[in-house]
Amino acid sequence: MPSLNLYYFDSCPYCQKVLRKIEQLGLKNIEFSDTRANSQHRDKLIKDTGRQTVPCLYIDGKPMHESDDIISWLEANKEKLS
Repeated sequence: MPSLNLYYFDSCPYCQKVLRKIEQLGLKNIEFSDTRANSQHRDKLIKDTGRQTVPCLYIDGKPMHESDDIISWLEANKEKLS
């Protein structure tokens, strides 16, 4: 199972879209890093990607941006994530 960490913040509508999909798929093994609640998460995101755009899903340490891309990846890999 890949290591997953979603960088997000609550008031972001694109993040909410991804969070709803995670809940719908019943995925439990995802770490969540709120970039507004913890500046260290924001700083890491900027250091790694050069931007603070969320949502960003780290898959085995590799960042993926864009909510639709994240959702597509989660749906395509849901069997190995459950």
